[in-house]
This record gives sequence, C-alpha cells and structure tokens, in this order.
Amino acid sequence: MKPVLIAVAAFAAAPAAAQTAVDDPLLKETVTIAAGAAYIPSYVGSDDYLVVPALGARGSISGFNFQFRGTEASVDLIRNRDPHGIDFQLGPVAGVNLNRTRSIKDPQVKALGKLDTAIELGGYIGIAKTGVITSAYDTLSASVTYTHDVAGAHDSYQITPSVTYGTPLSRKAYVLVSGYADYVGKDYGDYYFTVTPAGAVASGLPAFSARKSGMLGWGATALVNVSLTGDLTGGLSLVGGGGYYRVHGRYARSPIVAIAGDRDQWYGGLGLAYTF
Repeated sequence: MKPVLIAVAAFAAAPAAAQTAVDDPLLKETVTIAAGAAYIPSYVGSDDYLVVPALGARGSISGFNFQFRGTEASVDLIRNRDPHGIDFQLGPVAGVNLNRTRSIKDPQVKALGKLDTAIELGGYIGIAKTGVITSAYDTLSASVTYTHDVAGAHDSYQITPSVTYGTPLSRKAYVLVSGYADYVGKDYGDYYFTVTPAGAVASGLPAFSARKSGMLGWGATALVNVSLTGDLTGGLSLVGGGGYYRVHGRYARSPIVAIAGDRDQWYGGLGLAYTF
C-alpha cells in the first residue's frame, strides 16, 4: 500500500466540462504542483497514525505525461496525439518505500528494529479513454505497475493493478475514484511481516513466517479538486480525499498486524495545488 502517494493524487487538475473545440483544455500543456499534509498509518498494518507532508506534481508537455506523487515518479513514453482518443500508456516508474523505516509508534513493532529503505524501479502499462460516460472530459483508465527493489532491502517485487474514473462536475470541481490491489513476492512478505525467533524475544510478539507471495491487500480512494481562482485548467485549487485499505491473507495474520496493528487502514490528505 502507498497511502501517501494516493493521498496526494487529488492534485490532478482536470479540464472543465464546457469548452469549445478551439479552446479545448485537453490540448493545453500544463504543469500542476501540490503541497499539503497526509494522515496515514505509521506502517502498513499499523493502528497508529501520523501526519506527514505530502508533495506532488504532474504535467503534460508535447503530448508526454509525467507525474510525481509522494515518493514515486513515472513518465508515459507514448505520446498522446489525440486526447479524445484511446490513450495507450507505457513508461518507467521509480519510487522509495519507507515502510517501517521511521516513526514507528507501537513499542512491540519498534522493538523489531527499523528496516532499510527500498529503492523500487520498474514500469507500468495502461490504457485510458476520455469522454466515456458523463461528458467529453471524464476519463476511465486501467493500468498495471511492476516494481522491484534494487537497494537490497526486501529485494523483491510488487505488482499493482488499478482502475480509475474521474469526471468534472463543473468548470471548478472535479472528482475521482479509484480501486487497486497489491500483489507481492515472498521476500517482500518476509521482510515486512515475518517475526523471527529473535524478534519474538525482543518484542514479545509470537514468531511468525510470512515468507510467501500473494495479495498484500486491496484499497479504494475518493478524491476532490475544487478551483479557488480561475477554473480547473489553471490557477489555485483546493485538493483533498481519503481512502481505505485492507491488508489481506497471511500478511493480515502476522502479529505485526493482527496483534500490534489492524488490517483495516484509513488515510486521507488535504492541500493546495497550482496549475500553470
């Protein structure tokens, strides 16, 4: 789960619903930057929460889309020449996984020790269509992201399929909903959810092996973007949203989650964005 990334995704300023073909907002080159705060679990599976800074940026230059969300960046290398047509997406992804590397509140999990930061590199493939249900400017998209740790932390992979729908409600308001799931390799599960015998002695939690590949969890988000100056194609806007994530299967049975934490995870974010 990447709640910080998802909590700042609301900065995705959308085109207004009423535009002429000559003044089509989808043809504009834009860059949006956002900053705010996110309320997230202190680790995946925790029942303690933190308030952390949340940053983001996204844009479209010459038909190439890019975005930076929290600790992950991606670029779509397939130029979108017709924004009203089918948009095929393919590009690299780079991110930093900070799970259990800092700010652990639970004393038992803290006794297990901090983990190393994972540097996760990979790519994504997707497809999107604008103008599908409510207007010429709503968008339905689906994608699959694959990343692998190259820093020797969990030294494993994560696969995340997602489906997203966003639509403008007016020239000044936009909403987005998304559903996603995470599938991880056995070394990923082992690194973040196993309690070794030595860890059991140090923490008081029972020993547990999570060395198994499988679904880590699934989640859903709802996001809102409201323009404060101008409209959604430019100027300052207020962004916010929240979501839910449920840790799944063997990972939810880990004492780190089942005893020291909670498989039900909630998160949210609020901030300001500016579109140039």
